[in-house]
Amino acid sequence: MTPSTSRRCGAVAAVTTGALLLSACGANGGKPSLHDQLPEAIRKAGVIRVGASYTAAPMIFRNPQGQPDGLDPALASALGKALGVRFEFQDVGPFANVLPGVLDKKFDIGMSGITDTRERQQGVDKDNKPINEGVDFVDYFMAGIGMMVAKGNPAKVEKLDDLCGRSVAVKKGTIHDDLATRQQKACERERKPLKLVEVDADADALTNLHKNQVDVYITDYPKALYNAQTVDNGQSFDVAGQQLQPRPYGIALRKADTRLRDVLTKAMNSLVVDGTYDSILGARQLTAGAVQNSVVNGGS
Repeated sequence: MTPSTSRRCGAVAAVTTGALLLSACGANGGKPSLHDQLPEAIRKAGVIRVGASYTAAPMIFRNPQGQPDGLDPALASALGKALGVRFEFQDVGPFANVLPGVLDKKFDIGMSGITDTRERQQGVDKDNKPINEGVDFVDYFMAGIGMMVAKGNPAKVEKLDDLCGRSVAVKKGTIHDDLATRQQKACERERKPLKLVEVDADADALTNLHKNQVDVYITDYPKALYNAQTVDNGQSFDVAGQQLQPRPYGIALRKADTRLRDVLTKAMNSLVVDGTYDSILGARQLTAGAVQNSVVNGGS
């Protein structure tokens, strides 16, 4: 540690907690701390700006006080302590706005229960046509797709082929939208059309399902389970069939931001090693989605 670094750490010690002191200035045998490995602009600002759609409980939602809550904010808070910076969430509205906001540099990262897919990494649409430069992901959770139905599953849906002849709600810009669109083609071959209803938020889909305006709502499995258990005290909805196509969730970053990507990966893995990660997932009953370690672009 250089004399200037020693003085800086001494000043930090006077105003911050021991945990932050350790992350930013702790003894590392001469190796740079995680804080020192952050990009200079973020070190100076002391903030990582996070774009999110507050429509993805239990990953992220607004609590009764109007603040961001859920697994993503909890992990971000722990990452902030490990890195010695603050994670500042910004509500972008519909989920479809998250990745464009990252690419347009409206914020540094996207953290909103985002599934890591090859298409998003390569910046192509479901037909493999280029739409943007793509993003990188720091993966931190595993989850599949769930099919929400009315209580008792009156539509008798258990698998994707059962969607043929049914009406299905999905959120715009999601992998569920892509999945339902592909299934539409399969249903056309069976001459049992699948009616697709695209919405901006969970509330819209749940309202449609509750009013029998759609038969199924396709969404992330953790979200489907959460809604089935909590909405109307669990009296209105069920999750049909098994979890489909488990894939990693990742923190999304611009491909040029390799330094931030790599230090976020190290920080996430530090939470895994010290038990913080398991503790956070356990408190939210999400341990089924735990990963052994954080990797970059594991969804390709």
